[in-house]
Amino acid sequence: MAHELTNRLMALGRAQDLIRPVAGREIEAALLGDLISVLLAPYDEKEASVRIRVSVPKINVRERSSTTLALVIHELATNSAKYGSLSVASGTLDVSCNAHDDAIVIIWIERGGPSIAADAKPEGFGSRLIHRSMAAQLGGTIAFDWSAEGVVATLRMSKDRIAT
Repeated sequence: MAHELTNRLMALGRAQDLIRPVAGREIEAALLGDLISVLLAPYDEKEASVRIRVSVPKINVRERSSTTLALVIHELATNSAKYGSLSVASGTLDVSCNAHDDAIVIIWIERGGPSIAADAKPEGFGSRLIHRSMAAQLGGTIAFDWSAEGVVATLRMSKDRIAT
């Protein structure tokens, strides 16, 4: 457990390194695909086969929005590792993205995990955090589709908030 926690914390640190200025080097933005891949890397160590696929066009993420987006992706990954497709060796995760005129849409698709149903109880802290972060900092929303095959999360964000 300590090893997994250490790997996850290191991934968050590496995600910040993508965007944090270093002496003598100014970084204006990180690529969205790089940010997502770095954050998901600790969850792909269990199997030699590819369990996690990230297919994202070249989209810049500015420093101001990178931390919020990293926290949202980290929360989704943590939940998947606890309850979803990343909690079993046969589970897979596909992350894709489309950019429109004024929005960026990330699709998070989990397959092959245990059957999960939308909970009727009130949202936990993590769920409230990602809903509020998506709205307040990223100018967007997050929606979940709890199908028998696995959860599909759709993250819609303002292109202006991500890239500026």
